[in-house]
Parts: sequence; structure tokens; C-alpha cells
Amino acid sequence: MSASASAARLGLNLTVAAAPLANYVPAVRVGGLLFVSGQLPLRGGVLDPACKGKVGVDLFNEAGQAAARLAAINVLAQARAALGSLDKIKRVVRLGGFVNAAPGFHALPAIMNGASDLMVEVFGDIGHHARTTVGVSELPLDAAVEIEAMFEVE
Repeated sequence: MSASASAARLGLNLTVAAAPLANYVPAVRVGGLLFVSGQLPLRGGVLDPACKGKVGVDLFNEAGQAAARLAAINVLAQARAALGSLDKIKRVVRLGGFVNAAPGFHALPAIMNGASDLMVEVFGDIGHHARTTVGVSELPLDAAVEIEAMFEVE
């Protein structure tokens, strides 16, 4: 099944890519790679209230994973906007995840799985990727997570 068909089957709305919040572009293509800037868990250009605050204080594992999944959906929307179709992605190379974590919260990899699992659901085997997950003290708009990506593309 193609990535576009998988995304449709999952009910993902990838038609609206969020506008940048500052002085950067949402995606840059260099040769056979597409780099997608960090995406927040936005819905309709606004931070989803369920995805706000510190993981480990304001929200916990399942809600943190849902925030990472929503941010990853926004990554895919940016990739689709840049490429015209998810089907031009040959491989998910790397995800970077930033978790707005409370001091002492150590389940960062579990939170990031919300994004990683989505990539495998959409792309199958080519969705498996290298990954970095970092706990941070703050994120833009007090978002719980931010996800960035690198794809190999046609």
C-alpha cells in the first residue's frame, strides 16, 4: 500500500501545512534529502490544548505520545506540501524529538514512540528510522513536544 493510501486509511488530514512561527522555512530539499523543520502539535494552526505543558506534570505518557503523533502528522503535512505527495518519500531517515519534560521525567523514548510508530504505520518498513530524543525545559507556545524529520526522496 502506498504511503498516501496508508495516510488516508488512517484518516490523517495532511492537506493543511502549518505556517512557520518565526523566520524559517518549513522544509528544505537538498539533493535526495528533505529536511522538515520542527513541528508542534498544532490543529488548524493553533496548539492543541491537550498537548500543552510539561510531560510528567501537565500531561503523562499516553497524552505525551498523542502529542508526538500529532506533531509527526504535521511533519508529514509539511513533507506532502514540499513534495506534492508522500509517495515520493523513499525512506524515513531520521526523526528528532524534543520533549518539554519535567525534571526527573525519564520516559522520553516512550513519548517519542508516538511519532516513530506513526512513521511505521504510514510507510511500513521504510518508516523505520534513526532517532534522537531530548528532554528540554521549554518549547515554543509551551508545547509538550516538537518533532523534526529527514527523508530520502525521489
